[in-house]
Amino acid sequence: MSGVSGATGPRGSLAGKVAVVTGASRGIGLAAAAALRDRGAQVVVTSRSEERAKEAAARLGGDVVGFGAHATDEEAARACVDHTVATYGSLDILVNNAGTNPAYGPVIDQDHGRFAKTMDVNLWAPILWTSLAVKAWMGEHGGSVVNTASIGGLSVAQDVGIYHVSKAALIHLTKQLALELAPKVRVNAIAPGVVRTKLAEALWEENEARVAAATPLGRIGEPEDLGEAVAFLAGDGARWITGETLVVDGGQLLGGGPL
Repeated sequence: MSGVSGATGPRGSLAGKVAVVTGASRGIGLAAAAALRDRGAQVVVTSRSEERAKEAAARLGGDVVGFGAHATDEEAARACVDHTVATYGSLDILVNNAGTNPAYGPVIDQDHGRFAKTMDVNLWAPILWTSLAVKAWMGEHGGSVVNTASIGGLSVAQDVGIYHVSKAALIHLTKQLALELAPKVRVNAIAPGVVRTKLAEALWEENEARVAAATPLGRIGEPEDLGEAVAFLAGDGARWITGETLVVDGGQLLGGGPL
């Protein structure tokens, strides 16, 4: 690989680093795990289903490992973090990617159950996993955390208000953790636009051409677009960046996008 060499090898290389990616059985999480793997990191992927986590690891190949852990299950999260550090000797990169959106429709029509599930997965889980990673390794040795937010956290739209509120809170949480955990740990976020994922399927499946036409770069996003952004923020090329949210939306926030 070409590039300027640094403390971790060529710029962009993650050789010798160990990463955990939550919610990585498909979509952006799977693409982020692939991008980290391609740069030389040892990657542990999680899913609420151990079977799906192991299937994702098999798809990625190499030394990628699957670990069953629901994002909000503290015991399972702790077991994953402890296993990672005990097995590979460090935990240098954490990608808080797990997300959900069960609360569709006007905000005032939502019940507490759907609100709580959205906030637990989209906001509490990143706090939980970051806390575990920092206490197990990063607080003493340093590391990088990348949260998956959304351009919905920077805008408003009909019918996805609770989800957008959770992502706005995650963007603020990213800044708060970046302040609290500096200088040892960098904390940043990505804010995807409409991406070809299962979570966002309702936004593009039946009207992809319209969404693409309303996007300045002329297409909806692919998970790999976000995976590359995650790898950049996690790596040494972003070593003087913390507390920031990188918008990756093909220009949708410039106007005309559906989110």
